[in-house]
Amino acid sequence: MTLLTTWPESGPETVVRRTSEPAEIAAALAPIGVRYERWPVREDLAPDADSDAVFSAYRAEIDRLTATEGFATVDVVALHPSDDDPGFAEKAKAARKKFLEEHTHDDDDEVRFFVAGSGIFYLHVGGEVHAVLCERGDLLGVPKGTTHWFDMGTRPAFTAIRFFHEEDGWIGTFTGSGISRRFPDFDTITGQGAA
Repeated sequence: MTLLTTWPESGPETVVRRTSEPAEIAAALAPIGVRYERWPVREDLAPDADSDAVFSAYRAEIDRLTATEGFATVDVVALHPSDDDPGFAEKAKAARKKFLEEHTHDDDDEVRFFVAGSGIFYLHVGGEVHAVLCERGDLLGVPKGTTHWFDMGTRPAFTAIRFFHEEDGWIGTFTGSGISRRFPDFDTITGQGAA
């Protein structure tokens, strides 16, 4: 279930807002310049589908968004648990660590569409922290310069389409703040716990 939880930046002791209603999520995020949309879900697409299948299934939506917003690069990123991959735990840990610290993007928006699985974007804006649990069918657009972090949990399982205005792709500028460690993480919010 998609979920928006908002706390004061001082800590998670007080919940300012908690909603799973898409219209309420979009309305709450719009004033801080964050875009939230629901796209149709392709039921016949496997959660671990390869990039070609994902591009094929969402071609119309990708073309529309690329044309209207001038994205230069579109790719698919996926991370799914695999018993056949003995290196999965280490790969997952490294991927999670990269995005878990608060950062900004100076030259590009961060736009993601969740094809499968889930992850949480934490937006630190205007004295508040907004945790947006995105799941299959959710598109989130975080404007450049917005302070945020992303948590995929200790056992990541997601496929996402990423849109970039810059051809270089993902470039983060880390703030050095420890704020991400003061708020509930993906496993706590989703109730999944460590595997």
